[in-house]
Amino acid sequence: MGKLEGKVALITGGARGIGAAAAKKMAAEGATVMVGDILEAQAKETVSAIVSSGSQAEFTELDVTSETSWQSAIDATVSAFGKLDILVNNAGIFLGKDLLEASMEEWKRLVDINLTGVWLGVKLSTPALAKAGEASPQGSAIVNLASVAGVVGSQLDPLYSLTKGGVTLFTKSAALNLSRRGYKIRVNSIHPGVIDTDMGAQTFVARANQTRSNDTERARQIAISGHPIGRLGLAEDIANGICFLASDEAGFMTGSAMVVDGGMTAQ
Repeated sequence: MGKLEGKVALITGGARGIGAAAAKKMAAEGATVMVGDILEAQAKETVSAIVSSGSQAEFTELDVTSETSWQSAIDATVSAFGKLDILVNNAGIFLGKDLLEASMEEWKRLVDINLTGVWLGVKLSTPALAKAGEASPQGSAIVNLASVAGVVGSQLDPLYSLTKGGVTLFTKSAALNLSRRGYKIRVNSIHPGVIDTDMGAQTFVARANQTRSNDTERARQIAISGHPIGRLGLAEDIANGICFLASDEAGFMTGSAMVVDGGMTAQ
């Protein structure tokens, strides 16, 4: 019996990277999964892989910057599976521009996805999560994807760090707020180091551009050297942490920040 047996989860940005790995891992642990994303073809590939493995999953189109889209995705999840136990706010983007170089348009898009998307998810899913939480000894769960850039400062990505720092403190505040209301909803964040995904690759390109070296492989090696464990993280490393925070095993955790960074911030 998996640690998420009988749970229903909605995962944003579930088409690829950490989101897809989390969807597959949660399904393997017994959860029924709704994969939300704007990348329909890739999201459906994730769903197909889950269904092929014998678990239950569906796709719903979800633009995390839209209140209407959020409500439709939550309604679709409850309609399809009867409830919502877990929300994983995974969708996010990386800008990779200095604070003196980013445009207002780029900043607004970063905030819309990385901050507004998380707030809307928590706000609009709370009624369904609260209802499901009443029937569970450990309550329901929200897992917000932050970053090590939301724990310590970033020389080259101050704006990304600003949004992820916002996710970090919003998680703590939301945990306190929902508990004050008497809702059995645990809210925790997870903070990856550099992960070997498409977004990770974007950071290497950005670093090469910012340092004017145009050497993405050197940027990758520098990133690896910054992790005392000796490698970059894998999407599955973060998926494991997400599954734990979403499970009843983390029943006494709320407002917590789980760092999964290969020792990066221990230095």
